[in-house]
Amino acid sequence: MKLTDTACKNAKPSEKSRKLSDGAGLYLEVMPNGSKYWRLKYRYGGKEKRLALGVYPAVSLKDVREKRDKARKLIQEGIDPAQAKKDLKHQHYIDTENTFKNIAYEWHRNQKLSWSERHSETILRRLEMNVFPALGGKPIHTLKAQELLSILRVIESRDALDIAHRTLQTCSQIFRYAIATGRAERDISADLRGALRTRKKENYSRLEAKELPEFLKKLEKYDGDLQTILGFKLLILTFVRTGELRGARWEEFDFEKAEWRIPAERMKMKELHIVPLSKQSIAALKELQEINGSREYILPNRNKPTTFISENTLLYALYRMGYHSRATPHGFRATASTILNEHNFRSDVIERQLAHGERNKVRASYNHAQYLPERRQMMQWWADYLDAVADGGNNVVIGNFGRAA
Repeated sequence: MKLTDTACKNAKPSEKSRKLSDGAGLYLEVMPNGSKYWRLKYRYGGKEKRLALGVYPAVSLKDVREKRDKARKLIQEGIDPAQAKKDLKHQHYIDTENTFKNIAYEWHRNQKLSWSERHSETILRRLEMNVFPALGGKPIHTLKAQELLSILRVIESRDALDIAHRTLQTCSQIFRYAIATGRAERDISADLRGALRTRKKENYSRLEAKELPEFLKKLEKYDGDLQTILGFKLLILTFVRTGELRGARWEEFDFEKAEWRIPAERMKMKELHIVPLSKQSIAALKELQEINGSREYILPNRNKPTTFISENTLLYALYRMGYHSRATPHGFRATASTILNEHNFRSDVIERQLAHGERNKVRASYNHAQYLPERRQMMQWWADYLDAVADGGNNVVIGNFGRAA
């Protein structure tokens, strides 16, 4: 006789456990302490077995009958429902352990040993802010390309196109790590190739040689912060990238050797870069040292001195001097390159000083000191050239050293 909800509810305990059958192997076992457990008795592989199906009343009579029917269907298909239950529980454990967040943290711990502290923090912060809230708790092997694309679209909506591309790149590395460690089968980020927006590339506006005299005079008369003026002078004298100048620390400079050694982690090509310092560069640095010598950075942020100036500080100074759309801070690299080439300095020497990439990685590891004597001469020539131009010189030719025959 089949059970009813009333019979299950009213079943009283006794000194020994007792079984109330519902048919087809299903029964309710009432324990001496009053607990009631659903069990399924079945045969598999020639042996009698038991399967726990839950506790009454948390699992109702209707629900347990559905569980029984599913279990009997598995048996008909040649599957042991007890083993299937163990497999499901094990898979749930695996899924809980192998979430995107857990694997990303594991990947990050392995990678950060070869990264700078700042780069390590940037990567982790980007994941925690942009990826983990939506995808972090999901098993990595269940994620779909469309789920990843949806969070990238959110980043794009902030017009942070570069961060969107970098986030996709980071996620790809995490998926490849999961594949290598046996916890994912494919890198879903590969399906998103070409899906993200790209910003139209524009050439950096730059000044021509004939425009330098006027600009240098305006820079001298600029009524802004002295730190900004000196920073601009260093940018022009050294023609480094703006980010390399902005993040410069005092510890990177050696006045006795007249060298600025920019660590590899701060360089675009991730290679140590040496900037020979002209007498004019050292003079500007010593002026900066008088006002910022106690700070970590040579150009500290006025509102937050433990950090450095923003990327807009030099740009807005250009705007105030009347060069909106006519020049950018980065454009002075091209100005220097053009003038040095026109004065017959060797292109290899110029390119090395510009820290343009070396495709041969073996050669690249030795490039920081390549052509250094010629580069020293060239940098001093460039500083002297700027002084002469600022004084109104035209068609300046200063010395003959360091140039091609």
